[in-house]
Amino acid sequence: MAKSIEELRAIREKMRDQIDLRHKDENNIRVVVGMATCGIAAGARPVLNAFTEETRKRNLTNVTVGQTGCIGLCQHEPIVEVFEPGKEKVTYVAMTPDKVARVVLEHLVNRNVVAEYTVGSLDTLK
Repeated sequence: MAKSIEELRAIREKMRDQIDLRHKDENNIRVVVGMATCGIAAGARPVLNAFTEETRKRNLTNVTVGQTGCIGLCQHEPIVEVFEPGKEKVTYVAMTPDKVARVVLEHLVNRNVVAEYTVGSLDTLK
């Protein structure tokens, strides 16, 4: 079970190379899932897993899925932010794994924001 120093170094180098590749591509879309305690408690982990799986399934090599801490809208977790080069950040709220496929297809593939899932839609829900 224990890894040797050489194995750990190889893993570190592999991860470092992947991180470097992410930052080198200026056309890369970043999907960031809030994974602080509030997000995890609200179901962010299955959302993160769904984004990872859906982008892999569609072979979206220009999309990086990652995680961050608290985004600051805890009452609207799980929260997902999408960063596209040259565009304003889009913040999706109350995300579920069921909503992920639609966001991936409409937003990440076809470049159309799913407005009803965004933080801007909260005003109409009141």
